[in-house]
Amino acid sequence: MTYRLETALKETLPDPEGEVLKARAKDYFGIELEFVRTVKVLLFDLPITEEEFIFAAKEVFCNPVTEIYSTPYMGTDFDYCIRTGFRPGVCDTAGNTAVEAISDLLSREFGKDDQVYTGKRYCIKGQNLTKSDMNKLASELLANDTIQTWNVYTGESVEKEGFPVENSPKVVLVHEPEVKEIEFSSDKELEKISRERNLALNPNDIPVIRDYFSREDVIKERKNRGLNNPTDLELEFIAQARSDHCNHNTFQGKFRYTDKNTGEEKIIDNLFKTCIKEPTIKLKEQSDWVVSVLWDNAGIAKFDEKYNYTVTGETHNSPSNMEAYGGSLTGIVGVYRDPLGTGLGSKLIMGSYGFCTGHRDYDGELKPKLHPRRLLDGIIEGVKDGGNKSGVPTTFGQVYFDNRYTGKSLVYVTALGLMPKELNGSPSHEKKTSPGEYIVMCGGRVGKDGIHGVTASSETFSENTPAGHVQIGDPYTQKKMHDFLLEARDEGLMTFITDNGGGGLSSSIGESARLSNGCVVNLHNVPLKYEGLDPWEIWISESQERMTAAVDPSKIDRFMELSRKHAVESTIIGEYTNTGKLHVKWNNDTIAWIDIDLPEKGFPQWNFEAEWSSPESRGFTEPVFSEPEDYKKLMLEMISRPNICSKKWIQRQYDHEVQGGSVIKPLMGINRNVPSDASVIRPNLESEKGLAFTQTINPGYSDIDTDNMTRLVVDESVRRLVVTGCSPFEIGGVDNFCWPGISYDEKVNPDGKLKAAKLVRSCLALKDICLEYKLPLLSGKDSMYVDGHLKGPFGESRKVSAPESLQFSATGIVEDSKNAVTADFKHEEDLIYILGETKDELGGSEYYDLINTKGLNIPQVNQNKNKELYKNYY
Repeated sequence: MTYRLETALKETLPDPEGEVLKARAKDYFGIELEFVRTVKVLLFDLPITEEEFIFAAKEVFCNPVTEIYSTPYMGTDFDYCIRTGFRPGVCDTAGNTAVEAISDLLSREFGKDDQVYTGKRYCIKGQNLTKSDMNKLASELLANDTIQTWNVYTGESVEKEGFPVENSPKVVLVHEPEVKEIEFSSDKELEKISRERNLALNPNDIPVIRDYFSREDVIKERKNRGLNNPTDLELEFIAQARSDHCNHNTFQGKFRYTDKNTGEEKIIDNLFKTCIKEPTIKLKEQSDWVVSVLWDNAGIAKFDEKYNYTVTGETHNSPSNMEAYGGSLTGIVGVYRDPLGTGLGSKLIMGSYGFCTGHRDYDGELKPKLHPRRLLDGIIEGVKDGGNKSGVPTTFGQVYFDNRYTGKSLVYVTALGLMPKELNGSPSHEKKTSPGEYIVMCGGRVGKDGIHGVTASSETFSENTPAGHVQIGDPYTQKKMHDFLLEARDEGLMTFITDNGGGGLSSSIGESARLSNGCVVNLHNVPLKYEGLDPWEIWISESQERMTAAVDPSKIDRFMELSRKHAVESTIIGEYTNTGKLHVKWNNDTIAWIDIDLPEKGFPQWNFEAEWSSPESRGFTEPVFSEPEDYKKLMLEMISRPNICSKKWIQRQYDHEVQGGSVIKPLMGINRNVPSDASVIRPNLESEKGLAFTQTINPGYSDIDTDNMTRLVVDESVRRLVVTGCSPFEIGGVDNFCWPGISYDEKVNPDGKLKAAKLVRSCLALKDICLEYKLPLLSGKDSMYVDGHLKGPFGESRKVSAPESLQFSATGIVEDSKNAVTADFKHEEDLIYILGETKDELGGSEYYDLINTKGLNIPQVNQNKNKELYKNYY
């Protein structure tokens, strides 16, 4: 039976959420609201009695000191009411937690179809308000139609007709799961299939795929398993594994670089290998503090004699651009799973963020899906909920504004963890899978969330159709899984652990099974959020809060016992083998039988044309201007610019004190309003040793030259750590590239060759400065295609590319955190010194942007001189 509960703060208490809506309505749209009351809505679709429902309402969902509740509705004292709720299939974290709370209260287990659905009502009063005003507030402030529904009604209509009928947003798939064999006899046919299924196969990969399934030995083997043509699951697996996101084809491509000014030509074969892997391996061999790089979910470095730390950085750009809150929340909890899935698992100790969006007051003719103001509000809240509710301190962050990010915003998220150097006498960073070990999926269940958009177009849309490609993270479920897996780690119950992120099971099993050289997966055993999913959807779904572990059969009982103790769902879904095959079964029928290493062999390298032209030849010049008439006015203009002014209103939303290890906070000074250059934490509270972290980004230099842009952000990160008291001799880096499309197309991407050249120059500069500073790249990530299409004034679509962006993060050791140095001035009459030289290098600066020019003279990094300066300062 379905029950409806509403709760709200008592009328004598202020309503913080209502006050925020009032302020934003006025500031953003000039809509004056006199009164807003926020009402929380819960729909209980549970097999409980009415008495049990009322008992739960009183005991769990209503605080009698501050709140009141009503069943089913509260009063009608409003002019307008906006009702919001999730679409079917969207992760409802509060609803999931409510089910657990009732289960604990009543000491009763519930099934997967037993749900609580949450929503909100905003009861609004005001003079001269219109329904159009309410729709604007609903669509541009309170709900996103990608994941939510809303409706607007008046107090007058409710008094006459009652509240509108409200149904539970339950997923109902009237579909019998099926496996399809897909026939194609030519490359052209497979290319068509790729478009129709949204596989995004590279045209050069298509002949390799067709040739594999045409081989006589492959055909014979597959017939013995009851297979003829490739199945939809097999094609989805290949497409996922070969995607640029998972396989980094762009960075592993071959670049033909030409300098149009000098005539120089050269071939750079594999930017990743040449500029990232080779220098990092060289530096690792020279250092005793670099433990593991380049292959696991995060890099690993020495912290002290007992512990190592892990670090990695990610982006979640496209999802955040569609649904800011859910996209950024998924990004932060997703990157938190990377340290957890590194080695045999590390405890999360801190996170950070980097946001690049359009200006909050953007009023251009091109219309993005989400206005930059709303997008920034959403991603701030998403990262806040993902960090604060996971019990992980968010100790550092940065924000950069440029209206070109209206095409594609950037959401950088970084995570650090701590792990013992040894577990049960063996190095904790080593892991493997072996034949005979169980494949265990831990954490959340699988749904359509996180499946590419083809799912939405392959079925009739209705009120019960799930929002397929959208993910929303559940930090509560992940926290339980985090604690469970660390306890299992300490007991030596796992031999391997990894994240179910991009590609879901397809990625986590497909990659981990290469270590044992094969696997068999019983896909029908995978726990689902609801019935009706096709096997290929289960295989590639990116539903959140899931990890894949390898467990020896002799230890599986204890592993499952611990899982139950922490209220985490764990399921044996297969076994690692040494057959050399990816073997997937559905109801005992084989639906995939292909070489486990197929995505790694025989595919051609991607090729790119890169043409560099100097900034002068592209029209960049140094401006000629006179001395400002009013320096005070100029200074006020400068410090009020969005990229310079205080971001404390953002920083103060994040919890940096949880876990109790914060030493250098995000904001310093008497009034806590001076931004820190870096954060320092004590990850082990039994020691005064500190771990320092910082990050830098400055896309303002990219238009002129990404060579200098790269050197500058690396140098600034090092400088920020050194001034905190960090040793310059053990600094590790994390490079996160976000680049617009670099494939040349005369109509679609006419400047693709220049963008490719900028990528080459950036990577070569990164290699050079990292070798000079002896700074190994512990981890990194590339996120290409940061382009977007916005609506023009006549409804046309226009392409907007984000600037070439590199966020560089750096970590280092502070031997005694009591000696860490903060950025604020301490005493009157203290002397201020400048170390280094100031030159005529304002190119790409905020001042030049203020006077509407880019300039030409970007600051030049004197690497050898700076290195000596930092060493002498330390």
